[in-house]
Amino acid sequence: MNRLSAEVVIIGSGMGGGTTAHALARRGVDVLVLERGHRLPRELENWSPHAVFVDRRYRPTERWLDGAGRSFAPGVHYAVGGNTKVYGASLPRFREQDFAAVEHLDGTSPAWPFGYAELEPYYAEAERMYRVHGTAGEDPTEPRRSSPFPFPALEHEPYVAELAARLREQGVHPSANAMGVDRGTGGSCIRCATCDGFPCKLGAKSDAETCGIDPALATGNARLLTGVRVRRIATDGTGRRGDHLIAESGDGPLEVTGARFVLAAGAVNSAALLLVSADEKHPRGLANSSDQVGRNFMMHNNAHIVAVDLDRGNDVTFQKTLAVNDWYLDGGDGVPLGALQLIGKVQGVMMKTAAPRGVPRVVLDRVARRSVEWLVMAEDLPSPHNRVLVDSAGTITTTRVPRGVRTHRRLLDQAKGLLRAAGYDAVLTQQFDISMNSHQCGTVVAGTDPARSVLDPWCRAHDVENLWVVDGGFFPSSAAMNPALTIAAQALRIAAESGLAG
Repeated sequence: MNRLSAEVVIIGSGMGGGTTAHALARRGVDVLVLERGHRLPRELENWSPHAVFVDRRYRPTERWLDGAGRSFAPGVHYAVGGNTKVYGASLPRFREQDFAAVEHLDGTSPAWPFGYAELEPYYAEAERMYRVHGTAGEDPTEPRRSSPFPFPALEHEPYVAELAARLREQGVHPSANAMGVDRGTGGSCIRCATCDGFPCKLGAKSDAETCGIDPALATGNARLLTGVRVRRIATDGTGRRGDHLIAESGDGPLEVTGARFVLAAGAVNSAALLLVSADEKHPRGLANSSDQVGRNFMMHNNAHIVAVDLDRGNDVTFQKTLAVNDWYLDGGDGVPLGALQLIGKVQGVMMKTAAPRGVPRVVLDRVARRSVEWLVMAEDLPSPHNRVLVDSAGTITTTRVPRGVRTHRRLLDQAKGLLRAAGYDAVLTQQFDISMNSHQCGTVVAGTDPARSVLDPWCRAHDVENLWVVDGGFFPSSAAMNPALTIAAQALRIAAESGLAG
């Protein structure tokens, strides 16, 4: 058996793992990052909608089960950089109210064990690290800032600028999306049509490989090992400390020891690994004395809407520059609804995967030339019955009954009414199902009470003193914003405050 060791061993290289690796390595800590996948190649297929969406070129062959036992292909990516390799690079902050208990139509969104003020300086640091472009003062719900955006907002193309003007006429306040790309003097971003949902052929997207892993390696203090799947976290004789990892690599079995361990495999896979690491001292799963590991699985209530204007073509290339958050905190009756956000311009071949069977491609192409596409995002509330399970063969089951459906339905109605009033002839809806696995969170919740949470407020496991979990799994609530920047900010906070750096 091959053996490796490091001061800090990180499992996963996505937003949590990549940011943590960089933060530790620049402090001089000896870091080893283990990634199940490999680096995605920069190749022509990066820019091919057919290769990415139809052939699923960069997706794993792995299958999960839903709560009814039905098999599905999960929307996850195993690669250096994790899911950030194909994310849309939207990097907003959560709002200040998101960290407090909030009453929704379908229940209460619980408070976090720390507030926005504790995370704010790390939000600013994460924005600098991930090259976030934005502007303050447009969004009526935006949180307090201690510093401006590090880069100016991306300019709207004429179609989107006119759309923003039409929306303002309806009384809302469209604002610039906070976007992480390498745009500007000397930057590599060319504002192509294949950003949202695609790997970046130019390395211009602010993903965890480009902004986290590679800078960490450049310090000389970090190492990266790809093609390694961790099968188990083993504890020492006391059960209070992680001792080593049992893994598989292309060269055979691998044992990895470390002084401290960071689990950053994504909310589903991190929970699954803790569950299969059960031992005599942790019979329900590692770090699971609370029986909360795998519970409270959330992934937002999301839908894509396609708004069609039969009299107006959409010639935009880079569409994802606009958001509407007027109803984020109050939908008009004191109850929060959520966020609207433009997504990357959808092409006909991309619509094919969601369109009813038999709709000709030529029809979809015509629709795409006259449509604009939005993400409609509302909060998913936690439930102990929505959970991640794993069987003896390692098959993952994600059981979820969405909570917050009434809120999402009301937000959809508001969005459709707004767009029709702005001159769109038809608004079509595609609901996300569990196979999307977008914005997964909540499975190893952080809190102050070890009987009701898995992690402390700095994401250290209550039960295992040298184990941290740094991904969306720690979220007590999902809010209704893209989670990536919040994961990065918490990773920076942990590296600075929790003792992880030694």
